Amino acid sequence: MFTTREPGGTQLGLNLRSLLLENSKDKAITPTTELLLYAADRSQHVEQELLPNLKLGKIILCDRYIDSTIAYQGYGRNLDMNLIEQLNSIATLGLKSDLTLWLDLDVELGMARKQKTGEKADRIEQEKIEFHRRVQNGYKELLRSCPERIFKIEANLNKESVQKQIQEILTSKLKEWEFFS
Repeated sequence: MFTTREPGGTQLGLNLRSLLLENSKDKAITPTTELLLYAADRSQHVEQELLPNLKLGKIILCDRYIDSTIAYQGYGRNLDMNLIEQLNSIATLGLKSDLTLWLDLDVELGMARKQKTGEKADRIEQEKIEFHRRVQNGYKELLRSCPERIFKIEANLNKESVQKQIQEILTSKLKEWEFFS
């Protein structure tokens, strides 16, 4: 098993993550620039980490991938879906995920949970609630369009219940893919 994340799964990705998530003292990152930075991170990540690990036969668990870009930049930022699709195609060399787990959480509850951690909210987390609702609607649309690949996790529940849902889906999918019987 190989675990990774976007942005930040490579050294370049860590630098891009800092640019993407830290609040700028200067002018804000434009939505198109944000999209291009995520695409650059993804391209490096696919070639440097994902493809080599897949060639080694590893299962990859990645925090965020194509669906996140569609939800955040497509629905959240209202960017052109055709442009996003083209950039994802280029950046991934056609590599698609077999499974996406969407942790669906009431937007207000998610923001309250973040505040309770005491951690400073990043640039994306500080967006207005309308942005987060558009992102959530984006995931709902993705679920409707790809129900065989995308699974909704009821994340309003306690941690143990969320973990149980994830374990059940993963166990079922791994059996289906014949990783174990």
